[in-house]
Amino acid sequence: MDNPKKLKNYNLQANLGFTLLEVILVIATIAVLAAISVPVYSKLQVKNDLDVAANTVTQTLRRAQTLSQAVDGDDTWGVKLQSSDITLFKGTSYAARDIDFDEVYSLSGNVTPSGITEAVFSKLLGTPNTTGTITLTSSNNDVQNITLNSKGVLDY
Repeated sequence: MDNPKKLKNYNLQANLGFTLLEVILVIATIAVLAAISVPVYSKLQVKNDLDVAANTVTQTLRRAQTLSQAVDGDDTWGVKLQSSDITLFKGTSYAARDIDFDEVYSLSGNVTPSGITEAVFSKLLGTPNTTGTITLTSSNNDVQNITLNSKGVLDY
């Protein structure tokens, strides 16, 4: 008679790898997650670009005001806002500036500025020659307003 232990000693083959169904389910899951996350990421990126642009404009205006109050270079300082960049300049106007002292900061293509385009600050007091609002609009139509008053105070 055969040994009962010998009967149980059959060859088990391990199933290695994945079935086609498992691979398709994983790919479908990844595709669904990507389809959900890409638009969310894009929207967050545009919002971040708007926040960065608002901070850059604000800090550049403050730097121009501080340089004017310190009478750095015995001249006034100002800011010129254009569609693709912001320029900190030394002089009474952007047209009459000393280009050797220009500091240029780029704006994201997702952000469109409007409103005040140029502000020059007076020596010592740091009051601006122009007051009003700078409006930054993102490609998602989010808006950030920066208001410059007659005392040079920025509100955003």
